[in-house]
Amino acid sequence: MTTPPMLPAMRQRLILAFLMVCSLLIWLDNTVLSTTLETLADPVRGLGAGPAELQWATGAYTLVFATLMFTAGALGDSFGHRNVLVVGLSVFGVASVWAACAGGAGQLIAARAGMGVGAALIMPANFAILLWTFTGPGRAGAIAVSSMATGVGMAAGPVVAGVLLSHFWWGSVFVVNVPVVVVALAGVILLVPDFRSPVKRSVDPAGIALSISGLAALTYGLIRAGQVDDWGRGDVWLPIAGGVVLLAAFVLVELRVQEPSFDPRLLVRRVFGGGNAAMALLLFCVAAVTFSNAFYLQGALGFSPMEAGLANLPTAVGAVVGAPLGARLVRRWGLRPVALPSIAVAALSFGAVALLDLGTPLLWIEVVLLVQGLAVGMVLAPVTGALLSSLPLERSGAGSAVTNTARQAGSVIGIAVGGTILSIAYRDAVEPSLAGLPPALRDAAGVSAEQARHVAGMIGRPALARAADSAFIHAMHVGSVWVMVVGLVATAVLGFALRPAARRGQEEVAADQAYSGADR
Repeated sequence: MTTPPMLPAMRQRLILAFLMVCSLLIWLDNTVLSTTLETLADPVRGLGAGPAELQWATGAYTLVFATLMFTAGALGDSFGHRNVLVVGLSVFGVASVWAACAGGAGQLIAARAGMGVGAALIMPANFAILLWTFTGPGRAGAIAVSSMATGVGMAAGPVVAGVLLSHFWWGSVFVVNVPVVVVALAGVILLVPDFRSPVKRSVDPAGIALSISGLAALTYGLIRAGQVDDWGRGDVWLPIAGGVVLLAAFVLVELRVQEPSFDPRLLVRRVFGGGNAAMALLLFCVAAVTFSNAFYLQGALGFSPMEAGLANLPTAVGAVVGAPLGARLVRRWGLRPVALPSIAVAALSFGAVALLDLGTPLLWIEVVLLVQGLAVGMVLAPVTGALLSSLPLERSGAGSAVTNTARQAGSVIGIAVGGTILSIAYRDAVEPSLAGLPPALRDAAGVSAEQARHVAGMIGRPALARAADSAFIHAMHVGSVWVMVVGLVATAVLGFALRPAARRGQEEVAADQAYSGADR
């Protein structure tokens, strides 16, 4: 076990503050984009992007993020986590400017992939530096405080996006990342020591190729299913099957490597593996619900970007309150009694979206969003703390990359599956209302409710816009039920991972007690 250098308490707190800025950058970008999706879909104010292009604009970032994080962890262990973090911040800033200047959906997707490269370099280095900076009981507390950046980013993102979209063009939501990058770079360069792991691991080109190609093929097949509304086509099931095979090959290859960048062996332990699987499923649900919520508020209900940003604040407030509340309750009662009810409530709150429609009072929408944020915050923060606190310090970069890779993979698949369910259910519901339209207009209106409203305005058929809104609400209801089912599966998986046992290994006990023993 390598002992990290002891740093003055003030320097530790300053490092933690700038690490939170780095995390804030990633979450700020996620929530800013979700508020911008409706504008990007608009043929006049945005890029006229269809559902598949919007799924890729969101998913390309998450896809690259997920598949490069384990490599970034290995790079940090070998070349220094601070150096990797500096490079990641720089790449993220440059790609943000590229995204702001994109002239079409294809360029935006490519720029978002570049931002994913930067985020992949940022996240594992960020966690590793935190683990090297703090030791003992203070580490769990630092992880809990750091996780609050998630809630702050969720709170600030929609409001920032609403202000920018009300006064500037859509690309301004990406330019806002640049000053945050500058602040983070200054703090990291001036304060963070050059932490390096004594365990040097080589870059894994085979793992990179298999993981990226496998997850990309799987995502393509799932999104393609929503475009063609036919799961039996070869261009749907072949990429899905090929993606599964490539991902299985990726795991087998990593198992044969002595010091892999992504170590599947870490997932064998019941608490670490089961906890990560449950959190991946939870992030699947969050991604799917967030994707549909953007179109519900701005599209179906007609909210402005600013109004939609303010309407999303309860989710962020819930997450900000839920993270520290969950940590305090875990210290008092233990991980299982807090995490299991929280994730079950989160699953049911996702299903409660099926009760919302065009006439639902805003108060009830806010209540649903508040419960979602509170429940997710209460389970995500303490489970994350328990999993990360159980990692060996020498494997901090790769170990945290395993955790984040699983969650980002869950997110990208959630976007693909959630968007595909939304597209198929919408198309089936709106089809009867498209009778009599010319083929070109019928095809456009069948793509999305946004396109249908645009067509309705062109030809003067307000009834078509109302039919599109009703079809979208139906699709949102269908999707919410499926998301709730996945959330309940996540609850069962977490229950299995955290179930009491008569005889347990030292590592599993440490994971369960990581939070309950902190700050006592």
